[in-house]
Amino acid sequence: MLRRTLLTGLLALAATPAVAAPSKGFGSLFGGGTMSESRIKSLEGPIQVTVDITTQAMKVTAGSKTVFKFDVSTGRKGFTTPTGEYRPLRMHKMWYSRKYDNAPMPFAIFFHGGYAIHGTTDLANLGNVASHGCVRLDPANAEKLYNLVAQVGMKNTRITLMRS
Repeated sequence: MLRRTLLTGLLALAATPAVAAPSKGFGSLFGGGTMSESRIKSLEGPIQVTVDITTQAMKVTAGSKTVFKFDVSTGRKGFTTPTGEYRPLRMHKMWYSRKYDNAPMPFAIFFHGGYAIHGTTDLANLGNVASHGCVRLDPANAEKLYNLVAQVGMKNTRITLMRS
């Protein structure tokens, strides 16, 4: 009896639009004003990557449309993340930090000297200051950003790091 009740409940839940409806791409994650997945794939640029060090958040926009919003980790006490406007200098699908014990830096986008936006395994600290100055992302999000910058080109990408 309990098994039948659970099965009936699961079937009813699966039939509701909130569960049964397929994802509409990235736009469904951020509400209005965002771009669809197909529109992102056809984007030619320019794009703006804005990192707010105060809120530990990244917003990627194309014109007035939001492409992505991600939690980040920037420089902890004694390891500041530079502020200012930059363009990507170089990109590496995988980089290993010579300065910090060959720490892996997947999907690295270097923007100022040795500072980069890259993936991290320290997911628990995303949204908090934790890095040695780089901008850390969930590796899946770092890959999305890396692919977008590769798609539109480094010259069509602007990176702004600021405090709100």
